Amino acid sequence: MKSSDRYYKWVEWSDEDNVYVGKCPDLITGIHGDDPVRLYGELCQVVEDVISHLQAEGRPLPPARTRPMQEVA
Repeated sequence: MKSSDRYYKWVEWSDEDNVYVGKCPDLITGIHGDDPVRLYGELCQVVEDVISHLQAEGRPLPPARTRPMQEVA
């Protein structure tokens, strides 16, 4: 498993900004774009870059705290 797999990432539409927004709140505030599939790929790359940067500086990775909600029956 890659380190980036621990972090929850998603893309959603923003009515306010009229674009798709890619989020990974444990590592970055977000990125935006017009194509949700391409944006998710870019988001994954940004997350990998952030992790590489932190590791290169010898800094610990933040804990993965964000998790999707689960529906309760």
